[in-house]
Amino acid sequence: MILSIGDLLLDITIVPDGPLRSDDDRAAKITLGGGGQPANFCSWAAALGEPVRLITRVGEDDHGRQLVADLEARGVEVCPTWAPEPTGAIAVIVSPDGARAMATQRGASVGLRPDDLLEEWFADVKLIHVPAYSLFVDPLGKATRAAISLVRDSGGMLSVDLSSVAGILEYGPARMAYDLARLKPELLFGTASEMDTIGVPPEHLAQVPVIKLGPAGCSVFGRQIPAPAVQRVDATGAGDAFAAAFCVAWIHGATPVEAAERAVIVASEAVTRAGARPN
Repeated sequence: MILSIGDLLLDITIVPDGPLRSDDDRAAKITLGGGGQPANFCSWAAALGEPVRLITRVGEDDHGRQLVADLEARGVEVCPTWAPEPTGAIAVIVSPDGARAMATQRGASVGLRPDDLLEEWFADVKLIHVPAYSLFVDPLGKATRAAISLVRDSGGMLSVDLSSVAGILEYGPARMAYDLARLKPELLFGTASEMDTIGVPPEHLAQVPVIKLGPAGCSVFGRQIPAPAVQRVDATGAGDAFAAAFCVAWIHGATPVEAAERAVIVASEAVTRAGARPN
């Protein structure tokens, strides 16, 4: 069983038919779907056939209930804490080349507390995957650290995704480096920019640091694993697909290079479709 913890959000994806113009209109394709880094990770892990569980806090509203039901239909075991605050949302604007800009309102998710966690949610967990977003803000950050401790106490492994340059800068690069030194993750995922922002050599931050290189693939211990060439439609969720595929391969005994080779294939498939999750 793989576990993740944190955001389950509504994705509002906007694909304009050309460059947006200030103070003017532009036709666009607008779709609603599920988002949030840990929720996306879980949906990809489930699509790969791995038992996976998400701990999250969502609004007790139509969006929250629909998002939980959608994840469950995808094979994810969802452990929700229902909240009076509204479910969060992300507006994703996709450019013609598939690049993204995002604006986020995290809503109910950041209010998850350590005393919301139930012991049975941690049964049989081999690995917990933690987006750094789940560490940046309390009380969610405290709940996430408590969840990591529970998994560690039962012999499970830790995977961390650095999530966002802006998030690391706001949280504090030195503080993030200190957290990683204390948490000692087996796996660490981040773009080159995210790794550089922390300012510590990646090999000092985790047993296996994995640098995501977008269309170029990834790098593990200085070895670059190329990604297959594809027509990129939307990169939303590709990093979560990558991490899910890597973690699934890793817990089943793959070497870091073997896991990376699998991960770049899954991530490359992810960018050929719109939305953050497998169809």
